[in-house]
Parts: sequence; C-alpha cells; structure tokens
Amino acid sequence: MINMIYKHFFFLTVVSCLGIFSAVGQTSIGKKTVEGTDVILDFKANDNRGIILPWVTGEQQVVSPVGGTLVFDANDKKVKYYRAGTAAAWVDLSINAGDVDGSIQQSVDESETVTPTIIGSRTSTASGVLILESTSKAMVLPKMESPHLNILSPKAGTMAFDTVSKMLCIFNGTEWSFWKVN
Repeated sequence: MINMIYKHFFFLTVVSCLGIFSAVGQTSIGKKTVEGTDVILDFKANDNRGIILPWVTGEQQVVSPVGGTLVFDANDKKVKYYRAGTAAAWVDLSINAGDVDGSIQQSVDESETVTPTIIGSRTSTASGVLILESTSKAMVLPKMESPHLNILSPKAGTMAFDTVSKMLCIFNGTEWSFWKVN
C-alpha cells in the first residue's frame, strides 16, 4: 500500500514538473514540435482554423496594455493592436468596420475571474488571457493556403497567415483585411 502511494506521488511530481517546464518553454498546438529555436508558440500548418482574438467592448476596456496587444473591438467592429512607446496608440488593422455575431460571446461570464495562461515565463506583469512572455522568441500564426477561402465560418477577430500570398489575414466579421509581410 505504501509502495503504491509513493508511485502515485512520484507520478504526480513528474507530471507537475513537466507542466511547469512546458509553461516556460516552447509550445506547439496541433503538432509535436515548433519550427525553430526562436519560436515560443507555433500552430499546425494547413489546419484551416485561425486564432480568434479576445473581444473587448472598447479599447479603453484593456487596462494597462503592453506593446503588441491584439484585440477585436466589438464596438468599432475592428481588429486592433496596441503600439507602445512615445506615440502609444491603438492601431486599426481592419480596413472597414465589420459585423459582429454576438452569439460567440453569449456564453462568456464576465464576472468569472480568468487565470491567465503564461508561456515563456512563470510570471508576467502584463494583463491578458494568453500572455507570451519572451525577449527572444515569437509566436507563429496558424499558416494555411488562402485562409479567406478555406476557413469556412470565420468569427470576428480571426487571424491566420496565408502561405500563398505571404500575407497576414484578419477577419473583422464582414471582410478580410490583408497585410503584406516581407
């Protein structure tokens, strides 16, 4: 009986250590490895799904944003990122205002406290649901051919990288915006 308890304790200790290791290391979603040593978060290619950004009802709802914060502003119906520095401002990544299907957010309990997931560090001073904390690694967006044709039911705030046109594709609920990446 005591031997069995030690085995369970050992198993739980190993699993806990692996969980902590993966929380500060590189992470992949839908595949076993990341593309390179400079990648902190990577997605399976040609999965025909993108990332859906967090929705806010006005950029002022984001308290103390840090540079690079991405959100879908449901009031303006646009995807925005926060540019830090001397010219700090929210920058619009959508061309025109989109359309919002509010049913995606109807199940969200605003009063519920959400513990952030932090990748790359054990702690962060940033506020968010998913925080990538690194000075030397980046997130690689989901990559696929022609996201505007292959993501069949995109939601407002969906982002992906088009491997054919080499563009960042952002859906605002009505239309796709395309940003050329060199």
